[in-house]
Amino acid sequence: MAEYVLYGFAQSGNSYKPALYLELVGADWTPRFVDFFNGETRTPAYRQINVMGEVPVLEHKGQHPTQSGVILDYLLEQFGKYGWNDDDERREILRWLLWDNHKLTSYTATYRFLRVLAPNPNPVVVEEFRKRAESTWKILDTQLSGRRYLVGDRLTIVDISACGYLLFDDELGVDWNQYPNVRGWLQRIRSEPRWKHPYDLLPGHPIPKRA
Repeated sequence: MAEYVLYGFAQSGNSYKPALYLELVGADWTPRFVDFFNGETRTPAYRQINVMGEVPVLEHKGQHPTQSGVILDYLLEQFGKYGWNDDDERREILRWLLWDNHKLTSYTATYRFLRVLAPNPNPVVVEEFRKRAESTWKILDTQLSGRRYLVGDRLTIVDISACGYLLFDDELGVDWNQYPNVRGWLQRIRSEPRWKHPYDLLPGHPIPKRA
């Protein structure tokens, strides 16, 4: 059995974040498919694993940390890679990590879900979340102006977190040429030796048939 087991599924950008970390560091890990679209996260058995009824969940040595940002912090403690050099950098990484979870991922993931995964979404709601997502893409593009990565001059957990949903660019219907700094940053992440797309790293694509 692998040392690390990650509960998640391919369409989940939040599952992809720790999966990408584990892959980049060459960890002994395996995914455990969670059939979200057939309601597995709502079952009592799954709620015993995570009371929030969400993915991802990491299983390691009897520990079951949840929430992608917490799992990334946990993995950083285990491997010592993609972290900070000092307390100032730690706080800056935390600042952008919280922004990603609250704004960038929140708006982008909701917009993408409505656009390609939800049945019969309200066009007005879809457009509103498109605007919200675009506002965060602009902030990200501004932050990356003159920078190779979000914080410091190297890849850190905040880059691994923030890219989670942006690699579904075809499903988002976004042309990253309109955000050239984001485009270059995503290219640098893709150039990492062990990088893989979410659909190549996690099980569940294409979406399984409804039960």
